[in-house]
Amino acid sequence: MKIVVIGGTGLIGSKGVAILRRSGHEVVAASPQTGINTITGEGLRQALCNAAVVIDVTNSPSSEGKAALEFFLNSGQKLLPMEAAAGVQHHVVLSIVGIDRSDNGYWRAKVAQEKLVVDSGIPYTIVRSTQFMEFLGGIADASAAGNKIRLSPGLFQPIAADDVASIVAEVALAPPRNGVIEIAGPQRTPLSETVAVYLKHAGDPREVTCDPAARYFGGRVDKYSLVPLGKARLGHIRLDQWLRR
Repeated sequence: MKIVVIGGTGLIGSKGVAILRRSGHEVVAASPQTGINTITGEGLRQALCNAAVVIDVTNSPSSEGKAALEFFLNSGQKLLPMEAAAGVQHHVVLSIVGIDRSDNGYWRAKVAQEKLVVDSGIPYTIVRSTQFMEFLGGIADASAAGNKIRLSPGLFQPIAADDVASIVAEVALAPPRNGVIEIAGPQRTPLSETVAVYLKHAGDPREVTCDPAARYFGGRVDKYSLVPLGKARLGHIRLDQWLRR
């Protein structure tokens, strides 16, 4: 089966491409680096020819809300009609847990991306994931002021990129859900505590301060903002295992 992975050279995409190729599928790793661009349309029509499944794991180059919205809308409005014309049977998009409960500008852009997929008429599955363990350093940096890092005690359930890629690949090979699947890591702890553990392991001397008023990339955070509210599929890799790797 031919599968096109949009964002196929990135963190999740490259892992997913490897998994699917090991399973014997014809996989196109689509990204500007490979000459396939969803913004300009370069190489896109040819890449989608005879594709049965498209997996979209792209990230906006900018985390600023307006720029991210422009990116996801432009990309989706170019990609989805071409998919429909090519007869793609399943569109899988990687999204974020909690985006429909947040005032974070980037997350609102992801909501708009999801809506494009739902309205496209292409059978789809939306995979909403909690934050990746690989992003813990970035989360710390974004909340730092000098040697202090202010973070919410809201619950956090990070998932390893290897688990995300494995689940997304499995979902892509299954029938479309025409709905949302949520995935998360196997452990749920306060955000401030999780980042403190990461920094200690990394030998980073910065001090984490637990602050209920602290924002998360500009968005308000309550106890359950960053975790699934209902049933979610859990990854297998715990934070301590990931850190040892």
